[in-house]
Amino acid sequence: MTMSLDGAVADPERFATVFDAHYEEIRRYVGRRLDLDIAEDLAAETFLNAFSHRDSFDAAKGGIRPWLYGIATNLIGKHRRAELRRYRALARSGPSTGDDSHEQRVVDRIAAGVTVQKLSAALAGLSRGERDVVLLVAYGELTYDEVAAALGVAYGTVASRLSRARNKLRDALGVEV
Repeated sequence: MTMSLDGAVADPERFATVFDAHYEEIRRYVGRRLDLDIAEDLAAETFLNAFSHRDSFDAAKGGIRPWLYGIATNLIGKHRRAELRRYRALARSGPSTGDDSHEQRVVDRIAAGVTVQKLSAALAGLSRGERDVVLLVAYGELTYDEVAAALGVAYGTVASRLSRARNKLRDALGVEV
């Protein structure tokens, strides 16, 4: 499907097909990286940016999907401080609790809180490049080649950043990642 959409990037009349094919995926990625309330706006901004710069799309550098993830990741970079504050706040407080009083759910929430706190602190401790690679692989389910295209870096850079990030996460979480 991506190959058939390559031509739609350059054609303003057909660009809506690119939006239709990838909007929800990009919105979910942004929502995982930032607060959900900003995901709609930032996903829409991703496509506005893509449409405005559609002449810069080069299918030889990668498909539409990594190109869009690259745009979204760059926009997320503008919100980096809020993302770091969110991870640090989650690391301190854990997930919010509801009014549910069932014993097992309480135990589950406590266990999830510990996990969220540790993971949030570990993610906040990664460098920007390491965090981008980890989250593009984990949330976007991009391949190394797609991450490289999205971030405009070499495949080897993706591999080394992911390796360093895994080591840091393993140390911080005390588990194999």
